[in-house]
Amino acid sequence: MRYLNVNRAKLNYIIDAIIGILFLIVFITGILKLPILNLYKVIPMQQTTMLHDWSGILFGVFIIIHLILHWNWIVCMTKNIFKREEKCKTK
Repeated sequence: MRYLNVNRAKLNYIIDAIIGILFLIVFITGILKLPILNLYKVIPMQQTTMLHDWSGILFGVFIIIHLILHWNWIVCMTKNIFKREEKCKTK
């Protein structure tokens, strides 16, 4: 299956890389926003909050795309875990 002239493995890799980068942004900005660190005088919190919020939204969007692309595998593994008689095949 091809999307925009990119094969499935490359598409999965790109999406997973984006998810990883977005996770790091959300994680780091979340730590920076912790009130216990008292960084509000050093770091512009309005921009940090905006970056945190938008990267979190994009993170969710790419997670949904990831789940859609792997839906058949998720269904197959769920069936295998609950030991239904039919064995499913994944590509």
